[in-house]
Amino acid sequence: MSNLMSRAQVIHKLGPPSAMTWQDWPVPEPGPGEVLLRHTAVGVNYADTYHRGGISHPWPVAPCPVVIGFEGVGVVEGVGEGVTGFKTGDRVAYGIPPLGSYSEYRNYPADKLLHLPDGLDDRTVAALLMKGMTAHYLLHRTYAVQPGDTILVHAAAGGMGLILCQWAKALGAIVVGTVSTDEKAEVARAAGCDHPVVRSKQSFADVVRDVTDGEGCAVVYEAIGKETMHQSLDSLRPMGVCAAYGHVSGPPDPIDIIQDLGRRGSLFITRPAIMHYVAKRADLEMTANALFKAIGAGILDANINYEYPLKDAVKAHEAIESGKTLGATVLIP
Repeated sequence: MSNLMSRAQVIHKLGPPSAMTWQDWPVPEPGPGEVLLRHTAVGVNYADTYHRGGISHPWPVAPCPVVIGFEGVGVVEGVGEGVTGFKTGDRVAYGIPPLGSYSEYRNYPADKLLHLPDGLDDRTVAALLMKGMTAHYLLHRTYAVQPGDTILVHAAAGGMGLILCQWAKALGAIVVGTVSTDEKAEVARAAGCDHPVVRSKQSFADVVRDVTDGEGCAVVYEAIGKETMHQSLDSLRPMGVCAAYGHVSGPPDPIDIIQDLGRRGSLFITRPAIMHYVAKRADLEMTANALFKAIGAGILDANINYEYPLKDAVKAHEAIESGKTLGATVLIP
């Protein structure tokens, strides 16, 4: 069987959005343990811009020429040797590497692939899978949110922030969320954020203290990094948890364990990453199934506000990096 000729966004030199080129991309027959997928929808994540620009975070990027993207939904078109859990025609999804989802077809390891339940829309799952699995472990495992807990969510109107707000509200949390504009404040409020804070207008640490009668919040989901980290620590109650899962403003300044964590009240800080929380097949399935159940129950809305043809992925990246997008973006092959 000869190579299948797909079309993909190929990067020959890492750089700005224009580094992606829509071109032919050969796909070999699936190897042992692999399945051949035809994508029906592709998720777009801020981490994709890191990979395209040369930052191997949170996952390494293969040498150029390379296709990025780690989230996709599709149909199985073929199976390699030793694959028993999937067959041609199965609807499937994935939200973790290996990279390569910005393509019409690709091979993907069966041990990281998920069956897609009937009744779930391809675009919805493509928009929610990685972010939704991340939200699940952040809210249930990194810190198990309890009814009545006050939590702080940064970038509350972004794709990840909206999921955290919706799911945390369903768990009974009181949600304080930071945003960059008044418009985004209303979007966050509609998703369940009780106290949206425009960072340029108010101190979010002060708002948290007001909401909690001076105690501080139980957990902060820190996605901004350098600009907000120390104020995030100021927002926590004694023995509170800072879950630093992103850094869109750049890596935070070094944290002094004695001064920054000890004197603020025996704080905990962690860098939770999805590859550790779903490293075991059982954890991957548990996390995904909890997400699929939440989607089916109507707890989570994908908030897909931007949909581009896969061939226009450059435009999608330009929009995301502008900081003006609201909600999720998907690419359609």
